[in-house]
Amino acid sequence: MVRDASFTLEAGTMTALVGPNGAGKSTLLRGILGLLPVAPSGEVRFFGQSLAVARTRIAFVPQRAEIDWNFPASALDVATMGFAARLGVFRRPGRAGRDAAMRALETVGLRPQADTQIGELSGGQQQRVLVARALAADAELLLLDEPFANADLAASANLLATLRTLSNGGRTILAVHHDLAAVRAHFDRAIVVAGAIAADGRPGDVLDSARLAAIYGLADPATGAA
Repeated sequence: MVRDASFTLEAGTMTALVGPNGAGKSTLLRGILGLLPVAPSGEVRFFGQSLAVARTRIAFVPQRAEIDWNFPASALDVATMGFAARLGVFRRPGRAGRDAAMRALETVGLRPQADTQIGELSGGQQQRVLVARALAADAELLLLDEPFANADLAASANLLATLRTLSNGGRTILAVHHDLAAVRAHFDRAIVVAGAIAADGRPGDVLDSARLAAIYGLADPATGAA
C-alpha cells in the first residue's frame, strides 16, 4: 500500500519511480492507472481530465513477465495492437494501422525485426516492441513498470536512448527503475517511494547517500542498484 502520494508530471520529461523492493512502486503505478483501488478521497487526473476521458492518450508498458512471448505474433503484429486500441472493438487497423506500427518499430530501432516472432526477440527487443505498441497508440504519456528488468547493458542503453528521444519529442515518461546510477545519469526527476513518497526532485539532489541509506537500510546504496 502507498499512502498520501501526490505529484504532477511535467510534459516532455522522464521521471523514475525508485525505492526498495516491496516499497510500492508498481502498486503506485497501477493505482494511477485504476488497476488497483484508490482511497475514496484520492483523485488522479490526466491532462486535467479523468482517466476515462484521457485513456487514449495514455499507454501502459507492463513487465515482460506478464506477457506470453510464445504467442504466435510478430513484432509488427504487437505494435499494430496499439493502433487498434485507438479504434475500438469493431474497427480493424488496416493499412493505416500497419503503417503506424511500422513507424513505431522504426522509432525504437526494430524495423528489421518487424516480421520476427516475438518469442525470438531478445529481452531488450521485447521491451522495445512494447514501447512501439504504445507509440502506435499515439500515447502522450507512457507508464512503464520495470522496463529494464533483466536487460543487459546494451539493451538498457538502447531503451534509455529510445525513451530520451521520445521525451525530447514531447512525450512524458514515468518508469519504475532500480538502477540508481542510471536514474542519475538519464532521468530528469526521481520520486523515491517507501510506502509513501520519501523524496521527490532532481536525481542528483534526492538520491544522496545519506537519504538512501536511511530508506534502503544499506551502508552505501549509492554505488549500486537497489
